[in-house]
Amino acid sequence: MFMQKWAKTSAATQQFGVLLFDGFSTHCLANTIEPLRAANTLSGKTLYIWEFLTLDGQIAESSSGMQVTPHRELSAAKGDVLAVMPSYGFEGHAGWVTQMALRSASHRFESLAGLDTGSWLFAEAELLDGYQATIHWEELTGFAERFPEVDVVRERYVIDRDRITCSGAMAAFDLVLHIIGQDHGQALALEVAQLFMTRDSARSHSGGAGSSSRVVNRSLAVMQENLEEPLSIAEIARRSGRTQKALEVRIRAELGATPQTVYRRLRLNLARKLVTETDLPVAEIALRAGYETPAAMTRAFKAEFDTTPRKIRKNSL
Repeated sequence: MFMQKWAKTSAATQQFGVLLFDGFSTHCLANTIEPLRAANTLSGKTLYIWEFLTLDGQIAESSSGMQVTPHRELSAAKGDVLAVMPSYGFEGHAGWVTQMALRSASHRFESLAGLDTGSWLFAEAELLDGYQATIHWEELTGFAERFPEVDVVRERYVIDRDRITCSGAMAAFDLVLHIIGQDHGQALALEVAQLFMTRDSARSHSGGAGSSSRVVNRSLAVMQENLEEPLSIAEIARRSGRTQKALEVRIRAELGATPQTVYRRLRLNLARKLVTETDLPVAEIALRAGYETPAAMTRAFKAEFDTTPRKIRKNSL
């Protein structure tokens, strides 16, 4: 059974290039970059770096009129992932100039990611031939008819070898959470999901939120709603509509950790947030995070984060 890593301590910094076209979606852009930024912030490390690109180095204007000045033109960029984001009016960007630029870029980036309607541009450049891929669902039928060489599927996102395709702005957030989890462990991915107040952190690699993910998401919701007065795992399972054994198996399979470990991380994430963002005494924070004594919370905190609440607060002054 495939099990995702709960925590990882080492991985190389990933370089993202984000190729923008006039008419790009600011929603899609934010859902791609903000989780990466949050992963850096929450980990205290530079896990991801990114730069904005255009074909000619000129300003790109979004569908809502926001202008982005690129760091450089595409021909001068290289890295780990090239995220292509045309969004609206994509067919007008699919000419030979774009095709040649993308083919050239495919040799300078380890992976290509077509976000929203970016898949269409890749397919026009014959960069998806023989790959499984998806696109914004409004374009799915036309995409399949136009490009029979592509194995088109209706998924939120698809990762097939060195090609990544995504169906829209909300799916971009799910995709980036998945990448963070694969690169740096599900603990960090879950923490990023918490920061943005979403519980959909247990998606499959193909992007479908099947019944198994709904069970895990429901259990995470129950945990999140009961941080101050923790429930037993048996009670969480009951409220999630599963037996304790079934829930333990599912959470281990999807998050790579036991329910107890996941629940403890959620409580300690709350404690760390209260330590850094409030002036509450540690004793009060311990109670709010479901610990009977400050000493018990401090021991758990140090084991999880390799520091103490008091040291974090002192360093933030």
